[in-house]
Amino acid sequence: MAEHGGARALTQLSDDERMFRDTVRQFAEERIAPLVRGMDEAQAMDAGLVRQLFELGLMGIEISEEYGGAGGTFFEAILAVEALSAVDPSVGVLVDVQNTLCINALIRWANKEQKKRYLPRLAVDTIGAYALSEAGSGSDAFALATRAVQRGDEWVLNGQKLWITNAKEAGLFIVFATVDPSAGYKGITAFLVEKGAAGFRLGKKEDKLGIRASSTCELIFNDCVVPAAQVLGEVGKGYKIAIETLNEGRIGIGAQMLGLAGGAWGHAAGFAKERKQFGKALVEFQAMQFQLAEMATEVEAARLMVYNAARLKDAGAEFLKEAAMCKYLASQVAERVASLAVEVYGGSGFVKDFPVEKLFRDAKIGKIYEGTSFMQLATIAKLVLGR
Repeated sequence: MAEHGGARALTQLSDDERMFRDTVRQFAEERIAPLVRGMDEAQAMDAGLVRQLFELGLMGIEISEEYGGAGGTFFEAILAVEALSAVDPSVGVLVDVQNTLCINALIRWANKEQKKRYLPRLAVDTIGAYALSEAGSGSDAFALATRAVQRGDEWVLNGQKLWITNAKEAGLFIVFATVDPSAGYKGITAFLVEKGAAGFRLGKKEDKLGIRASSTCELIFNDCVVPAAQVLGEVGKGYKIAIETLNEGRIGIGAQMLGLAGGAWGHAAGFAKERKQFGKALVEFQAMQFQLAEMATEVEAARLMVYNAARLKDAGAEFLKEAAMCKYLASQVAERVASLAVEVYGGSGFVKDFPVEKLFRDAKIGKIYEGTSFMQLATIAKLVLGR
């Protein structure tokens, strides 16, 4: 996108950012695309693909080179999630949760020993998961029932977590529990729990509508012993950790939905140029041109909001409103564009032989996780109306 009068568009990338995005896009098209349908049907992430994501540096984008990471920016993580999600949103959310939630939480809140122990692993071969949600605490994220009781130099965790992304593959879990229910949100504390910890096991793996290759599981803690040194941040600071991390995570989901919408639009436009009816290509009909133009406009609007929120975060500026807005808008756009892409394909769009069917199923989750659309609107209303 060209500059005009010295102005720079929000969607304009630096040379390094463009090269990074194009590298990820090429990887997604060449390595991920052939695996998408098989992973969706198997409801499992390809282990070889996960290794390649680590080798490419996509699982530790913001981790400094000191700890074996790529030393990149939050914006680059957003570009990666967008590019991956255009091909498979399941892979996009794997990389998103790793970077925008788990790694961001450790970079900001872990002490020196914890960073030295975990950041190199997250950069090289360990997947992270973020365990906040429970059966009774979804949108009301801090109505936690999982308890943590101190016993000498240890904490003992009991309870269940639901809908935990990356759970099956993860080696490290950031687990939120309350140390004092009477203290409300001030009793919430974050713990670093490793896979294989005594008293901790995976429960049911959910059979989902979309993003099926992304594992979503129940976590069960039955007298799970966690050393006091595994408290992330401070006791009672879990609320602050969760709120600040989820604000960043919403931009990541915005990027996932943006990538999905862009991918669906690309498939629809390509099909419209090839498919002929009444002796001419679909794209020659004005009605189809207008529909594709409208879809493209909505995708670009979502891109502007996602990129703006990510740029603000990297600049150290306030971005709470922009994060909520981009997550809300991008999820709306993804669902609409994916639905219209199915219609462009006609009957072919309703079968699994073509990619838009899967993208349509994948789009629904965007309005639900990491804060429903209603929760985003509540946040936006509070900030713009001062209520």
